[in-house]
Amino acid sequence: MVTATGHRFSENETEEYYDAEDVIYRSVWDADGSVHWGVFDEESDRDRTIREQFLAAGIRLNELMVEYGKIDENSRVLDIGCGNGNAAVWLSRNSGAHVTGIDLSGVRVANAVESLSQVPELANKLAFEKASATDLPFDEGTFTHVWSQATIYHVPDKVKVLEESYRVLQPGGVMIFDDLTKPRADISEAGRKFVYDRLLFDTDFSFYSYMDALREAGFRVIQARDLSPHLAQSYTYLSRLASIAEGPEGYQDRFEYLTDAYMKTVEAINNEELGWAQYLCVKQ
Repeated sequence: MVTATGHRFSENETEEYYDAEDVIYRSVWDADGSVHWGVFDEESDRDRTIREQFLAAGIRLNELMVEYGKIDENSRVLDIGCGNGNAAVWLSRNSGAHVTGIDLSGVRVANAVESLSQVPELANKLAFEKASATDLPFDEGTFTHVWSQATIYHVPDKVKVLEESYRVLQPGGVMIFDDLTKPRADISEAGRKFVYDRLLFDTDFSFYSYMDALREAGFRVIQARDLSPHLAQSYTYLSRLASIAEGPEGYQDRFEYLTDAYMKTVEAINNEELGWAQYLCVKQ
């Protein structure tokens, strides 16, 4: 389907998808509601269960982003696609930063706001609101950092997200994020069905053309990392977790579907039909 704006999927469809899928993600990915991929370390993960390895990989991604972005107690961070608020809470607790999270899903923003009751010591350093990444409700130069995990690929107008991120950063501000990329234009029927259509997205960005788009938005690219092997490992583990997932009555067929779909996603990554990259850039 192509929308009136020329994109295959709309932000409304993405909002509805994540409003409806929260139970699935809590059953398979993380009971606490964290939804992002991770960076694995064979040495550290050797004696952990699959779930422990998966969750540890997600924390490792957080730690690397804090390190690369030089985020500390003086930072004012915008978390684009904050979901249930897990990363924002972790980020504020572990770096001392002030974090504002925005998300398109009203269900997830409500969950994030609710999570504040569990961390009263951080209440004055965290805020969440429902908003689109293409129309950020903040003044120019509000933040020292823009942070995003597994989000921008869902937005039809990705260039607008980069432009808005640039606008709300102060001069010299840092944007650090990860996103899916499209290494090749020709996508197989299985790749289209089990990856692009399942996740309601498409992208024109390859690993390299993403950097071009960042530069065109005004950023200076400091670092670009191809994390595709870690994406494949994430989905391999998620397939195993889906195969043993237990959730509300009536969800078993969905878990069986995801067990297969996640492995089809691994095949797409191995066939270079899907990639995952992390970028660190600075507002000039």
